[in-house]
Amino acid sequence: MALADRLGHIDLPGKVVPPGNWHITLRFLGNVDQVGYERFLGAIDSADLGRSFRVGLRGLGAFPRPGSATVVWIGVEKGRDRLQYLAEVSEESARVAGLVAEERPFRPHLTLSRVRPEQDVGGLIERSGEVGIEWRCESVVVYRSHLGRGGARYEPLETLLLSR
Repeated sequence: MALADRLGHIDLPGKVVPPGNWHITLRFLGNVDQVGYERFLGAIDSADLGRSFRVGLRGLGAFPRPGSATVVWIGVEKGRDRLQYLAEVSEESARVAGLVAEERPFRPHLTLSRVRPEQDVGGLIERSGEVGIEWRCESVVVYRSHLGRGGARYEPLETLLLSR
């Protein structure tokens, strides 16, 4: 993986997310019953998801802020508007399914590590520089996450293709 190679020199704090689990979350659904899931899927499947597009990653950042980080992430630079649109479609589909509206604003990112207890990662972010990785986003995947001792495992449930 090109991104894993580019990040290989960075010593990330906390529990590092394995490259096979890297993803950009558009909308977390949480525990949803079968009827709610089917409603969500029907709504998002009938929505116009638009055309495929390029996604480009930039530099590291942290939530809630670098001085007291609990999450270290890499931000999206290219394709932000398209990801925002897909997040809005996902949010509307979740509302159709009867789910409570997401309170936090969508900020496209890829989580690299979870830090407990919080830590100052300002120096790490400054030293890391730009990443410069791009790819073509051609689909949206609905995953079920299975949490366990070995970390999260993601099971793909549906793949929704974007038009060419």
